[in-house]
Amino acid sequence: MGFEARRWLLGIRAYTFKLSLQVKLILSFVIVIFIPVVLFSWYTLNEESAKAMKELTKNSENALAVEKTNIENNMELMGWTGQLALSNREMNNFLQIQQRQDTARVLHIKNDVVNSFQYFLFNNPRIANVRLFTDNPYVNEIWPVILKESRIQDKPWHDEVMKQSGMSWWEIQENAVLTGAPSEPSPNEPVMTYLREFKYADNSTHNGILEISMRLSDFFSRTFSSVQDTNSQLIVVARSGLVFSLKASPVFEQHSSEQLINSVKLTSNIGYETLQFKVNEQSYLAIQSYIPSIDVHLVNMVSLTETMKGIHHWRIRYIVLISLLAAFLVLLSYSLQAIILSRLKTLRESMKQVRSGNFDVELPLITGTDEVGELGLHYRKLILKINELIQEQAARQAAGKEAELRALKNQIDSHFLFNTLENVKMLAEIEGQYLISDIMTSLGGMMRYSMEWKRDHVMLRDEIQQVLHYVSVMNIRYDGRLDLRLSVEPECLKQESLKMSLQPIVENAIKHGMSRMHSSDGNLVITISAVRRVEDCVIEISDNGCGIPEAKLVLLNRMLRMEESAYQDARQLFVRKKNHDSNGIGMRNVDQRLVMSYGTEYGIQIESQEGSYTRIIMTLPYRVMGGGLDNYD
Repeated sequence: MGFEARRWLLGIRAYTFKLSLQVKLILSFVIVIFIPVVLFSWYTLNEESAKAMKELTKNSENALAVEKTNIENNMELMGWTGQLALSNREMNNFLQIQQRQDTARVLHIKNDVVNSFQYFLFNNPRIANVRLFTDNPYVNEIWPVILKESRIQDKPWHDEVMKQSGMSWWEIQENAVLTGAPSEPSPNEPVMTYLREFKYADNSTHNGILEISMRLSDFFSRTFSSVQDTNSQLIVVARSGLVFSLKASPVFEQHSSEQLINSVKLTSNIGYETLQFKVNEQSYLAIQSYIPSIDVHLVNMVSLTETMKGIHHWRIRYIVLISLLAAFLVLLSYSLQAIILSRLKTLRESMKQVRSGNFDVELPLITGTDEVGELGLHYRKLILKINELIQEQAARQAAGKEAELRALKNQIDSHFLFNTLENVKMLAEIEGQYLISDIMTSLGGMMRYSMEWKRDHVMLRDEIQQVLHYVSVMNIRYDGRLDLRLSVEPECLKQESLKMSLQPIVENAIKHGMSRMHSSDGNLVITISAVRRVEDCVIEISDNGCGIPEAKLVLLNRMLRMEESAYQDARQLFVRKKNHDSNGIGMRNVDQRLVMSYGTEYGIQIESQEGSYTRIIMTLPYRVMGGGLDNYD
C-alpha cells in the first residue's frame, strides 16, 4: 500500500475516533443497509444499460444482415445480366468482325440487334447501364451500348480489370458519365459497376470490357432509404476510402459521416465487430462488417444520444430513491439509538468525574441484564479495584527503589572486578610474571567485551579478537596445546556479525575436540576463515578433533531448525545416553539468533568426518560496518 493511501486511511480512522458513539452507530446502521442498496442499484442499472446496448447492437446487426442480403441479390442480378450480355450470339459476332461493315449492315445491327439487346437487358429498372467497350478497329460505336475501349483506358480501374483474366471486378464510381453519351445518369449520382473482360472466340485474345452499372442508391437500397431508424444510419466505405451514405440522416446532424468513420478502425473481418466511441463528448456505436467480394466495408453508425439520456434518467431516479432511503434510515436510527444510549450517557458522566481524580464519586445504578447493564456492573467493580491498586502501588514503589539500589550495587561490583584485574596485571608485570599479566589482559578483554552490550552487531574482527582472548586463557588449562589459525580476507574484517556468535562455536570445538584427542600431547588446531561469495560472507570454523559419527551429525543438523517441542524430544536421546555435553544447544542458539537477524536462508551448518575433522559453516549477508553506522555493500 502506498504512503498516500496509508496516510488517507489513518486520517479517516482518526476522524472516526472523534465521532460520538451514537453517530458511529447511525453510520454503521446506514452503511450496513445503504451499501447493499447502492450495490444492488448499481448492478441493476448496469444490467439495464447492458441490456439496452445489447438490444441496440442486435438491431444494428440485423440491419447489416438485411443490407448484405440486398447486396448479394443485386450482385447476382448484375452477374446474371453480364452472362446474358456475353452470351448473345449476334452481338458477339458483331464485336469479333475482321473487316469494315457497310452502312446497311451497321443500321441493321443498330435497329435490330442493339435495340433488342437493350430491351432484353434493361427490363429490370435497377440496371442503369450495360456497355460493351471493344478495341476492335472494325466495330463502329453504337450509343449507348457499343463503345470504343479507348474511352475508358484512362480509368483507374481499367488495369485492375485486365489483371482479373476474365473474372469479375466491382468498382464504385462517383462519376460514370461518358462525354457525349445520350440518356446518361445524373453526373452527381455514384454507381456500382460490374466489370469483366471478354475475348475473341479463341478465348486468348482480348476483345473488350463489359460494364454493367447500377445506381448506388439501388445497389445499397437500405443504406440510402429514408424509411429507417432515426438513431442509426448505414455507411458504405469503398476501397478508395470514399464514404457514401444518406447525408440527410439525423445521425449526421452533429458530425458528418466522414468524421465518424475516421474514428473507426476498419478491419477485414467478415463477421460483425462492435466499437463504442465518442466525438466531442457525443457517444456513438459502430457495427462493421467487411464484404470481400466487392471490397467494401459496411458500417452501421448508431447515435447513442437517446440511449444515454434514458440511462441518465434512470440514474437520477435511483439516486433520488437512495437519498430518500438514507434520510429515512438516519432518522429511524437516531430515534432508536437515543433510547438505547441514554444509560451510557449516565455512565459517561460518572467516568468524567473519576477521570478528574474523584474516586469517591457516587456510582450510578445501571440496571438491566443487557450489555449496558453488564458494563455498569463491571464499572462499579473497576472503581473498587482501582482503590485497591492504589494501595498496592505504594508498596511496589518501595520495592522498586530497593531494586534500583541492587542494580547500582551490581554495577559497582563490575567496576570493582575490572579494577581488581588491572591491579593484578600491574602487580604481575612488576614481579616479572608476564604470563600471568597476559592472562589478565585476555581475561579483562573478554569480560569487558561480554559485559558491555551496547548493541547486538559488531565487526567480525571484534569477534575474532574475543576468540583470541578466549583461546589465550584456555591455553593455560591445556598447556599451550591449542593452536588458533586465521585466514580472513581483508574485505571481511569489517563484516557485520552477531556479538558472541563465534566464541560458543570455538568453545564447543575445544570442549569436544580436546576431550577426545587420541593422545595427551596432541595439539588441537582450530582454523577460522572468512571469504566473500557474491552477496554473502561465509565463515568456517574447523578443528582437527575426533569428528562426529554420521548418524549423530545428521541429528545435530536437524536439531538446529526443529520446533521447540521436537527439539526437547530430540535432547532426550542425549540424556538417555548420558551425553549432556553434546546436545547442540549452543549451536542451536547461535543459528536461531542468525535466523532472527537475517532470515531463514542464513545460519550455520555442521560438517564432520569421524576421526578426522569437524567444520562449522556460518553464512551471513555481506554487510560492511564502519564509522559506527552500518554500511551495506
